[in-house]
Amino acid sequence: MNRARPVSHRLTAPQAAKPLKMLKPVLLSEGYGEYMSAASKRRTMVFGSALVAVAMILAGTGRLETKRQKRPAQAPAGAPPPGVEVVQVEQRDVPIYGEWIGTLDGMINADVKAQVQGYIISKEYTEGSYVKKGQILFEIDPKPLQAALDQANGQLSQARGQLQQATAQLSQAQAQLAQAKANQVKTQMDVNRYTPLASKGVVPQQQLDDAVQANLATEAQVSASSAAVETASGAIATAKALVQSAEAAAKNAHINLEFTTVTSPVDGVAGIANAQVGNLVSPTSSVLATVSTLDPIKAYFTVTEQEYLKYVRQSLFETGHRSGEQQLELQLVLADGTAYPHKGKFFVADRSVDQKTGAIRLAGLFPNPGNILRPGQFGRVRAITATRSGALMVPQRSVSEMQGTYQVAVVGKDNTVDIRRVEVGERIDSRWIITKGLKPGETVIAEGIQKVRPGASVAPREFIATAPATNP
Repeated sequence: MNRARPVSHRLTAPQAAKPLKMLKPVLLSEGYGEYMSAASKRRTMVFGSALVAVAMILAGTGRLETKRQKRPAQAPAGAPPPGVEVVQVEQRDVPIYGEWIGTLDGMINADVKAQVQGYIISKEYTEGSYVKKGQILFEIDPKPLQAALDQANGQLSQARGQLQQATAQLSQAQAQLAQAKANQVKTQMDVNRYTPLASKGVVPQQQLDDAVQANLATEAQVSASSAAVETASGAIATAKALVQSAEAAAKNAHINLEFTTVTSPVDGVAGIANAQVGNLVSPTSSVLATVSTLDPIKAYFTVTEQEYLKYVRQSLFETGHRSGEQQLELQLVLADGTAYPHKGKFFVADRSVDQKTGAIRLAGLFPNPGNILRPGQFGRVRAITATRSGALMVPQRSVSEMQGTYQVAVVGKDNTVDIRRVEVGERIDSRWIITKGLKPGETVIAEGIQKVRPGASVAPREFIATAPATNP
């Protein structure tokens, strides 16, 4: 009978560090389990369980020490309260501003184009300068149009000569008609005289017949002369029409010749030229230059239909007789954030609301001495659309935003802090209107909010703003 081989219970360091569930496979893999007695197995299991318990205790101790290291150090019990700067909640009537993106444009923007075809031979203005109405901007080569004018004047003279000739022909035809009528009167008198004499046999019948034939001939001559007069009258009408046509052609040629001098149609600032000396231009060419009237200058901005109706109704209620938008005073904030010093006024509202956007386009006028503002500039157009009575206001820096909610730190009479949730309204410069959560006269922290927590004591002192808040 084979005896069980003695089993050593010494374990290596890696084996001792493993949990119990990992210890058994290790022993079996080294061949111990096959020859182990039951008592030896029990002792091995007990020893492994003890090692696992020791390892778990050591691990728990390490985690506890880590938590202790991460826990922030508490302030000493005798430390003074942190200093903060505070302001009182202010209550006053506040004007509410509406603000919209505005685009500046000239009061008049006149596109200067060529009215005739030709080569530009000179540019007579300084680009970007102020020009007067009628001032020469460009010169187009006039020689071809001068030749066309001379030709038109020649055709006019020819037409007038034809008219004079037709007039002379009419006079000649009228004279021939008068002669024919006189001859016809004489022959008619002969017929009247010879008819009774021939019936009495005093004159031969042949003489009467000759008188009748002569009278018929003179009547035919009268008819022919009348037709000649009508023909001459028609020739005169044709000649007059030719004269009128030639006069119109000459006048058109003269106008075209004047168009070779391109002038400014309005007073204003002339832009950069789009055509240079030597370019061939025509009525179908692009714009040569644009002249804009800039004083006053227009500012276009778009408001929603609701904003428009709200302000118009309110202004009509206040004025009772005048259109609300006529009372609207405008302010302009330029692209660099500075306020334009001159106030503007409402100019015009578009005739309809855009059905796609539900907005209406408005325009205001701003004085522009010195033509400082230019078309195409962007700015913010502001106007007082309402006045909120008794509004509660705090500095913007007193309000903290977290996940869509707003809160302020209120300092009580005992200098303890209360973190309070509030609802905010419009923002006026560096201040915020509080619609819910505060009362007039309460004290809020403006500087040092990050130092405090709910219920903490603080050492408040008055907050002094670095610069006064002003409306642009």
